[in-house]
Amino acid sequence: MAEEKQEKQVKSRNEVSGSASSIVRLVGKDIDGDLNVERALDQVKGIGSNMAHALSHEIEAKLGIERSKSIGSLTEEQIAGIERIIKEPAGAGIPAYLLNRNKDMDTGKSMYLSGNELIFAVRQDINRDVNARTWRGFRHQYGQRVRGQHTRSTGRTGVTVGVTKKAVKEAQAAALQKDASKGGAAPAPAAKGKGPAPAKAAPAAAPAAKK
Repeated sequence: MAEEKQEKQVKSRNEVSGSASSIVRLVGKDIDGDLNVERALDQVKGIGSNMAHALSHEIEAKLGIERSKSIGSLTEEQIAGIERIIKEPAGAGIPAYLLNRNKDMDTGKSMYLSGNELIFAVRQDINRDVNARTWRGFRHQYGQRVRGQHTRSTGRTGVTVGVTKKAVKEAQAAALQKDASKGGAAPAPAAKGKGPAPAKAAPAAAPAAKK
């Protein structure tokens, strides 16, 4: 029974894949045609899992396309309808808290950006901070963390010096003592923050006795 059921599933998959296209262009991205609508939406830059789930519900309600249907089996008109909903999700009934561009600085509108539009908008925001010489702009300009993360152990750039551990310090001190015992007395450590002690002046010659 199990083998017959598995054969039927493989046969149905082959029938679907035979009628579906292997690659679908959605919002400027090539997507595997075997993925269902919700998983295909998740592949687009700027659309997360929550947004993909919400969009798939609205697409099913507005366009009658089931979420479990493969994206490769859709027609060009259906793909165009999905792209219209992606570009204007607020008009399709998506709540405002799922939008990724609330009160845009240039337009003052709340919108949802995806694909190349999102990349361009983020680049423009960074350039605005750099030109305004804000703290975020300085951090972006020098390639440092922007949101207050620690940078001692992660996010290092350029030539960095590692943190010296206590065990390493003890090993270095033991090696110095071993070398000193082989070669003679160990040199006295210099006082911290002071240079070497000046050499004592030779005593002045005694004055000649008066005759």
